Amino acid sequence: MSGFAAAQADGATRIAACLDDLIGAQPESVIRDGMAYATRGGKRLRGVLVLETAWLHGVAPERAVYAAAAIECLHAYSLVHDDLPAMDDDDLRRGQPTVHVKWDEASAILVGDALQTLAFEALSDPRMTDDPAVALALVRSLAQASGAAGMVLGQALDIAAETAAAPLSLDEITRLQAGKTGALIRWSAEAGALLARADPAPLRRYAEAIGLAFQIADDILDVTGDAEKAGKRLQKDAEAGKATFVSLLGLEAARARAAALVAEAEAALQPYGAEAETLCELARFVIARDT
Repeated sequence: MSGFAAAQADGATRIAACLDDLIGAQPESVIRDGMAYATRGGKRLRGVLVLETAWLHGVAPERAVYAAAAIECLHAYSLVHDDLPAMDDDDLRRGQPTVHVKWDEASAILVGDALQTLAFEALSDPRMTDDPAVALALVRSLAQASGAAGMVLGQALDIAAETAAAPLSLDEITRLQAGKTGALIRWSAEAGALLARADPAPLRRYAEAIGLAFQIADDILDVTGDAEKAGKRLQKDAEAGKATFVSLLGLEAARARAAALVAEAEAALQPYGAEAETLCELARFVIARDT
């Protein structure tokens, strides 16, 4: 098993246990059931990124796991709302019915709301840090990454693109995805440094490169992937006539661009030496995955 595969397996186990603890502490309700359902499975890429960058800075996983669980809650919330009929209108996620299909739209909206607030509850958990300034830095940065200057802005731009008079340009898609996909990945890579009271800037170039590579890989999988493996409907963008990295660059050029971004990400990790090998493997996984 590679270093990344081992880190992913260990991280997924830790994150699942932490989510069980956090969600299980909520009052019994359909909302609690939906929260548990929405956070089940997935690659845990963002959470593992938190744990690995924390380890790189000497932060124990027992502490960092609360930040990892927070980003997984925030990501799950974004998916629950993204799947709603008013947005992407998807009925399948991770091979299971989406939350609004399994329950109803109102429940799905509330499940997403509850997951978003649970993310910030996790970041204020005293088991993560005893330094209020560290907790505040993480709360503030996640709010910025997920809000009107980050993920939400990216989603708004994506929705607007569906009715735009002309397809988006490459620069416009890059800006859109820097918010929709890249902002949470960037936060995940910087969280470990923030937990250690260190400068997160050295990991920013790495994160920006893998965030864009991740989205290019998603666009490639939307064209070439297997819907059964992906656990969701594919080729939606092509059906909607939306511009993607593949439609603008072509399949092979998109693959080459993704590979170049991974090389950029690995180069950004050089100051960390051999200790960053798992993060290098994570970058390579981003474009090698089939889901």
